[in-house]
Amino acid sequence: MSDENGTSDTSAGSPGSGTPTGPRPEPLRFFGTTWVDHDGGYPARRIAVAVGSLAAAAVSCLVLRFAYQGLAIADIGGFVTVLVVVMFAICSALAFRHTWDSFSRRPDPDRQASLRGLLAIGFVGSLLAYFFRSLTEAPGEKLHRQEYDEARTRHERRTTRRTGNPAKKRHRT
Repeated sequence: MSDENGTSDTSAGSPGSGTPTGPRPEPLRFFGTTWVDHDGGYPARRIAVAVGSLAAAAVSCLVLRFAYQGLAIADIGGFVTVLVVVMFAICSALAFRHTWDSFSRRPDPDRQASLRGLLAIGFVGSLLAYFFRSLTEAPGEKLHRQEYDEARTRHERRTTRRTGNPAKKRHRT
């Protein structure tokens, strides 16, 4: 497919060996390559990922609730409490948007590195984005399918053979 995602367009075996040739699909987290043909327990995996990410988001909100109660017990003041709540809300919204966008296009590695702290603070938003995307498809499936189809098309164009010798072509007079 492409050099960035670790798959190649080179042949995986010789044509007569029974080993498939051409690009191989890139595995997705929790799905492997079952997203290609929606086989191998793909529907069950999607359900498990949706339930798991929603449960993780609920547990995360519970942990954040305990943190909020700790701030209330510490009586640090209303301004700081509101500031912490707003910070988590904004970071979660930004993390949701960033995660959602990463399902349809490859994120820039430099930008990803610079947003690492923000994404860690807004982990609830990332979990919710994962949940909502898994309701319709495996998260990242659309992007990977598009890249895989393009790689297969390029491979087929390169390996298609012409029939006959063009040097022996008849010329009309």
